[in-house]
Amino acid sequence: MKTVVREATSYAAVSACAFIIDITVLFVLVHYLSWWYVAAATASFLVGLLVGYVLSVTLVVKYRRLNDKRIDLASFAGIGVIGLAINAAVISFGVKILGVHYLIAKCGAASFTFAWNFVARRQLLFVRRHRV
Repeated sequence: MKTVVREATSYAAVSACAFIIDITVLFVLVHYLSWWYVAAATASFLVGLLVGYVLSVTLVVKYRRLNDKRIDLASFAGIGVIGLAINAAVISFGVKILGVHYLIAKCGAASFTFAWNFVARRQLLFVRRHRV
């Protein structure tokens, strides 16, 4: 249990860094470059995903199930794509249904996305390999 708490805390710190980059890119794309908020949220999410991967595998996880770094990154990104769908759905819901500003909706989306990404990645990627 202690390991899960440590990993969750470390993953939260890494995710916070990735989120700061994500939301900064989102703001720049929408505010300065006039992108549509959903397209900008997708692009910024992908930048944050890459930052999160690099920080996670270098600072947080001790075990990785997959040996091939390309497959590991692809799997990390695959889980992130589901997180991206959650992110876009929550942002769209917040803006269209609740009428909140896109940055506020993004903050709400981040909590749902964080929960999905941590649980899925920890259970599927960042665990000790079973010996056969």
